[in-house]
Amino acid sequence: MMIALTQRLDDLDNETTIAGALVLTIAQRERTRFRATLDNGQTVVVQLPRGGSVLRPGDYLGDGEGFVVRVEAALESVSTATHPDPWKLLQAAYHLGNRHAPLEIGAGYLRYHHDHVLDGMVEGLGLVVVHENAPFQPESGAYSHGSPDHGSSHGHGHHYASGGVYALD
Repeated sequence: MMIALTQRLDDLDNETTIAGALVLTIAQRERTRFRATLDNGQTVVVQLPRGGSVLRPGDYLGDGEGFVVRVEAALESVSTATHPDPWKLLQAAYHLGNRHAPLEIGAGYLRYHHDHVLDGMVEGLGLVVVHENAPFQPESGAYSHGSPDHGSSHGHGHHYASGGVYALD
């Protein structure tokens, strides 16, 4: 019988045994229902309530019977753009946002799914772009369902997923 992960777990005690890691791309972490394989080869099904926030690295999921897994970010094909001037990073973030590119913003860098057209634009703004395989955790957006810390919806009967995708509840 396949284990169904149906709950997000906020508070784990020191006695909790972690059964494995659920290594997911950002596209998978945005979904609430899917089948996956843990890092130990065990197959599980994720069946979370619809409309919840995006799974983030470090989240824990459980089956309600004591089976617990940790969510980790998979390596993805990304472009990481850097520049020592924060204003240049801000300018690039503005232009990437205008193209509705999901964007991770970190100290001294911007990261987005690898795209040679976006790379050319960002390099044209003076940033150094490196193509790499790295974890990807884009900003959830001002109108996303939940904040990065799993907050609540803004309450208008709809939400915006990362990358500006509009979805009805």
